[in-house]
Formats: sequence, structure tokens, C-alpha cells
Amino acid sequence: MTSKSTFRGDATHRPLSIRDAKASDVSVIRDIYNHYVSGSTATFAMQAESLEERLEWFAQHEKHNLPVIVLEMDGKVIAWASLSFYHQRCGYRQTAEPSVYVAAEYLGKGYGRHLADHILAIAKEKGYHCLVCLVCSENSASINLLVELGFEKVGELKEVGRKFDRWLNVTILEKIF
Repeated sequence: MTSKSTFRGDATHRPLSIRDAKASDVSVIRDIYNHYVSGSTATFAMQAESLEERLEWFAQHEKHNLPVIVLEMDGKVIAWASLSFYHQRCGYRQTAEPSVYVAAEYLGKGYGRHLADHILAIAKEKGYHCLVCLVCSENSASINLLVELGFEKVGELKEVGRKFDRWLNVTILEKIF
């Protein structure tokens, strides 16, 4: 799957393309993700991932036909998105958890929303019935984006995560197709 478009949210109107990720993209995917590991509560991971760990993640996604896509600008990957199993038990196979990560220098320009629209369309096309997101409750930008994309806040888990020496709440959001 490759999609080319001109993104109007960017003042430069530079062409973007969204395509399936390749193994050669995994290093950049890892770098984008690791930025959030070390400096934010967008993930509760505590240590940066090695290339080997992210390659294994990618291999598992390929093995289970779970999409990983990238957003390119001028041939450079600036964001990525994926669908992962919400839970390993078979009864949950029609439920997935989307992830979207944007390189720090491209935040706040609408690229995350652009890529999220694509991963949601893929989820619907693949026949997923429900998408579930667990988001650190202080991450209001992500929560607001998900609500704009049709997710509903269905709950909050109190103090279930700990990072940067603080207890963190998690907001649960759900979208049913």
C-alpha cells in the first residue's frame, strides 16, 4: 500500500507518501519511538529499545499480518503507525491497538492526524471491530486527537503506571466500527 498526497496542514505543501514499512525503516522507527521513551509519558517504557528488539517487534507484526506504515516527506520517514493485538487471547482478535509516533521536529503540524486517519482506514478495511487505546491521562493532545477521530473515553485507570518518579493515570479510549 502506497498513498501519495499533498498535505495541506504544512505551509510548504510538500508532498507526502504513506507506505508499508520495510525492514530498512526499522532503525528510524526505533529512533522516533526512543525519543518518547526518554522524554515523555507517551510510552511507559523505561529504557530505549535496541535495534534487535525493534526488529523482533517488526518481524512479529509481519508474521501476524499486523500493519506498520510510515509517513515520508522528501524521502525521509517522519512518522510511523501500527496496529497491534490488544490482547493475546483469541477472543480479542477483532480488537486492535493503534499506535502513532511522529518525529519530534514534526509535532503539532497535523502529520500525526494524517497518519492516524490512514491506520484507522486500514483497521476498518482489515475488518477489526474495535480499536482500544490506553493513553497516559496527562497526554491531552493525544486524547483530544483520538476523540476527534471518533474514539470515546470509556474509563480511567488510576495510578497504574510509574515514570519519572510519579504515579500516572491511564485513559482508556475505544472506537467501534
